[in-house]
Amino acid sequence: MRLDKFLSDTGKLSRKEASAAVKRGRVTVDGSAVRDPAKHIDPDTAAVTLDGECITFKRFTYILLEKPEGYISSTEGGDRTVMKLLPPEYSKKGLFPCGRLDRDTTGVLLITDDGEMAHMLLSPKHHVSKIYRFTLTVPAPADTEEKFRSGITIGDEECAPSEVVFDEDRKSGEITLTEGKFHQVKRMFNAVGTEVVTLRRVRFGPLNEDTTLSPGEWRELTEDEVQALADAAKIER
Repeated sequence: MRLDKFLSDTGKLSRKEASAAVKRGRVTVDGSAVRDPAKHIDPDTAAVTLDGECITFKRFTYILLEKPEGYISSTEGGDRTVMKLLPPEYSKKGLFPCGRLDRDTTGVLLITDDGEMAHMLLSPKHHVSKIYRFTLTVPAPADTEEKFRSGITIGDEECAPSEVVFDEDRKSGEITLTEGKFHQVKRMFNAVGTEVVTLRRVRFGPLNEDTTLSPGEWRELTEDEVQALADAAKIER
C-alpha cells in the first residue's frame, strides 16, 4: 500500500494532506524519515509515525450509532443524515450506513466502510436477525403471531417468517426479522389492522443496543464485536 493512502485511510488526513505531510518530513516508517508519498509499505507490519505519533492502521471502520428520530439513513440528503452525527474526520473514510432505518425509527445502526461485510449482513440468505421494539395504536389481533410466523403478504410481496412477542396489552412488544423490505414492520402491522406508533431497533445481528449511548451518540466497535459480525456474515477474519 502507498504511504499516502495508508495515512489517508486512517481518517486523520486527506490524500492531498497526507502527501504534503510526507514531503515535509513529518512521517517516519520503521524509524526512518520518508519523503516519498508513493513509497509502498506493508500496512500490517510497518511502524508509521506522524509528527511523532504512532499511527495504527485499521483496514475498515465499524461504528455503532444510536440513531435518533428525524435523521435519514443515507450518505446524502443535507444536514439531517446520520453521517452528520459523526465528527468531520470520519467524512474522509467513505463510511455508509449498513441498511436503512426510517426517519422516525430509532436505535441500533451500523456504519462502516466495509462493503463486503455490509453486503453479507444484509443478504437475506444469511438470515441475520434484526429485533425491533414497537408500540401500536390498538391491540394486535389474536392471530397476528401465526400470520407473521407463516409469512404474511404485504402488497404484492410475501414476507419471510418472523417472530413477534407481545406485551400483555398487545399494543407493544418485539419483532424479529431476517430481511429488510421497505417500511416492512409498519406494513406488516397495517396488514393485520393496527398501526405502528414508535419503532426502535434494539439488536442487529450480534450487536445489542448500547444503553450507555444517548440518541445521536456513537462509538467504534470492539474487536470482539467486529469478529461477531464477521461470524454472523460468514466472513473469515
